[in-house]
Amino acid sequence: MPDDLLIRHGTILNPETRDTREADLLIRDGRIAQVAPEIDVDGGVPEVDVSGKMISPGWMDMHVHFREPGYEHKETIATGARAAVAGGFTSVACMPNTNPPIHTRDVVEFILERAEETPVHVHPIATVSKEREGVELAEMADLQEGGAVAFSDDGSPVQHAGLMRRALEYSSMLDAPIINHMEDLTLNPHGHMHEGDVSARLGVGGIPALSEDVMIARDVEIAAVTGGHVHVAHISTARGVALVREAKARGVNVTAEVCPHHFTMTDEAVETTGFSTHTKMHPPLRSAADVEAVIEGLIDGTIDAICTDHAPHAPHEKDVEFNAAPFGILGLETAWGLSVRELVEPGHLSVDEVVRKLTVAPRRILNLPVPAIQEGAVAELTVFDATTRWTFEASDIRSKSRNTPFVGEEMVGRAHGVYSKGQWVDHTA
Repeated sequence: MPDDLLIRHGTILNPETRDTREADLLIRDGRIAQVAPEIDVDGGVPEVDVSGKMISPGWMDMHVHFREPGYEHKETIATGARAAVAGGFTSVACMPNTNPPIHTRDVVEFILERAEETPVHVHPIATVSKEREGVELAEMADLQEGGAVAFSDDGSPVQHAGLMRRALEYSSMLDAPIINHMEDLTLNPHGHMHEGDVSARLGVGGIPALSEDVMIARDVEIAAVTGGHVHVAHISTARGVALVREAKARGVNVTAEVCPHHFTMTDEAVETTGFSTHTKMHPPLRSAADVEAVIEGLIDGTIDAICTDHAPHAPHEKDVEFNAAPFGILGLETAWGLSVRELVEPGHLSVDEVVRKLTVAPRRILNLPVPAIQEGAVAELTVFDATTRWTFEASDIRSKSRNTPFVGEEMVGRAHGVYSKGQWVDHTA
């Protein structure tokens, strides 16, 4: 469809004010030209009727792995963007564990150039250290000038406390967060799932919650001293949530995100699925008590954002024994259906609160503007509902890979389309 579009009969949701209103929305040349209860236009403008659906600012996933460059057999920026749109996301931030890593400006610019061909805004997250080796800081200012929005060695925790201190000091001058994979590797030499009763019963090496908790405790203390902004990636433990809550209460510049699988499943899934490698992710699925604590952290605002840690792997990489399989699952296509099912339906959060954690929070963390639904603004929109009950099937996967444990499960709520970068993409037609 061309840049012009008339979206009729939607319920516009402003997640910042929690206001809703019924309105038509006219887009011309990629900008919102008019918002009114009933809009009449001359012929020639394509129309989409979204009766019974909501319209919000475009959703953002601040933690994805699009694998390009270097691992295009798992995912590419094009196929990752396709999965994002299917899940209702108009913007993503991609992690730097590519090959080469996003540790030089040319790689940042390569990703931005590739993303121009997609309807999704792709924001590169650059490395903290050169080659993600945790030895020497990357050229952070140059990376930011090239388009990087944050810094992380994701998948390779910054083990050296002194390096983390220097990174937080430097990033505070750039007003950009350091996103750490919170794990002390010395406490997890060979783990494959959560350390607990289930891992002991199954005889699988465990990843202790302690390894995550110790790193969170270290980093919030360094952030307290430096004033830098530390962001806790994919938080998964009860104690970790408590540590972030305590740090926020005393004014530490710390934020946190959580993935749907960490408030949906527990480590019991490894056993009940017969060691399905689709239940192997990092951090691992934790205990029921951890899941309860994570949900409480979402309710009270300790956890700011919902992300997916979308981590595609080729089928042949996952189709091996559990201990040999790589960590990671897909997340973009199922994020909304799981969030409504696990958070909205039980009454933990309202629809607008979940949408806020998918729109406002990630952009505020990354210092990006939040799309506005007002006349004159660039149109970046997600059309969705929170009522449709549907079964997620393999045919719904738009990623290049297939590694998800949620095929065959009922979802509640669906993203129906997005308008982004001058394009309307209806993926349920």
